[in-house]
Order: sequence, then C-alpha cells, then structure tokens
Amino acid sequence: MALFPIHSNFECDFVIQLVPVDTEDSMDQVAEKCAYHSVNRRVHPQPGKILRVRHHENGIIFPRDMKVEEAGLRPTETLDILFMDE
Repeated sequence: MALFPIHSNFECDFVIQLVPVDTEDSMDQVAEKCAYHSVNRRVHPQPGKILRVRHHENGIIFPRDMKVEEAGLRPTETLDILFMDE
C-alpha cells in the first residue's frame, strides 16, 4: 500500500484534478475518489450510469477490479473518468 498521485480528467469537468489514490485501490475506487472532487461541484450526477476509468493516452478502459499497481501507471499520469451505461 502506497500513496499514488494521478491526474483526474473527469467527463464534463473543465478542471483537471491531482488526486491521491492508493496502489491497492481498484479502478472503481479510483473513479469514486475522482468523482468526489467533481460530481456535485462542477459535474451533474448521472443516476443509472457507472463510472469507468480510461487511460488518457491510449484510450484503454481498465477493468473495474484492476488495481492501480497492476495498471502500469506512472505517477501523475492522466486518467479519464467516464459515465457509462452498465
């Protein structure tokens, strides 16, 4: 377990946030931590949709249960957080 900084590029938000996550966090947990800084602040909630994490550079959508340490990310890398249908 280690603190790991990522940049959150949240869908419909105009601010890119630096968000501390943990290397043991799943991508669902990463999405929730990023949502905390955007949803109900600058982004309207979207009931019935789930949050997914996408690699900003190559567009790969990470599996929801993948851990941060398994994703091969570099510190401060940008992740897109998207609302998607289940």
